[in-house]
Amino acid sequence: MISRNERGAIRRDARRLAGVGLLLVTLAGCASAPREAAPPDDVAYFERPLPSLAEGALMSPHEDGASLDFSNPALARVRQALLDAHERWVGTPYRLGGESSRGIDCSALVQRVFAENFRIELPRTTRAQVQEGTPVARDELLVGDLVFFRPPGAYHHVGIYVGEGFFLHASTSQGVILSELDNVYWRRHYWQARRPMEPTQLAQRTTWFDS
Repeated sequence: MISRNERGAIRRDARRLAGVGLLLVTLAGCASAPREAAPPDDVAYFERPLPSLAEGALMSPHEDGASLDFSNPALARVRQALLDAHERWVGTPYRLGGESSRGIDCSALVQRVFAENFRIELPRTTRAQVQEGTPVARDELLVGDLVFFRPPGAYHHVGIYVGEGFFLHASTSQGVILSELDNVYWRRHYWQARRPMEPTQLAQRTTWFDS
């Protein structure tokens, strides 16, 4: 006849074996579970067609009931300088490594706009431009801030915020255009923003066009 102590030991052994079995089942399930499909071979970002403006896209967070005050002379002046740059460059085709009206890439456009409109020499590459100035929260963007994106592929992307939820950039599919930050694509791949210089200082640097 099995004693009470022996019965207790048997129950403890049974529970221990059940626990080991459950662990083995769990591990087997993890091992046999299908892994997430590996992404396809990276296609260089600049060889991908990118979307343009989306119909009915939402505005940026700080535009929701709190638009930038463009009666502020500095903000208005910087924004106008950026819109003038858009008029000069709009439709210029995208070309990786390009730096002219025959073709230009995103970081070269940013470099040219800051040099021509504000007499500021920014680095040539996105990798270097993202080190410029000070970081800015997305809901605190001001005109003239650089906005950066990390889409799939080997390259990052950069544009210049012009206010009211729009940024100026060189799109691979449509060349130089204005796009909305809250376009589904750009919202998904938004990375960070940097402020190379305060708008009041940028505005002062536009005065040379008046002479």
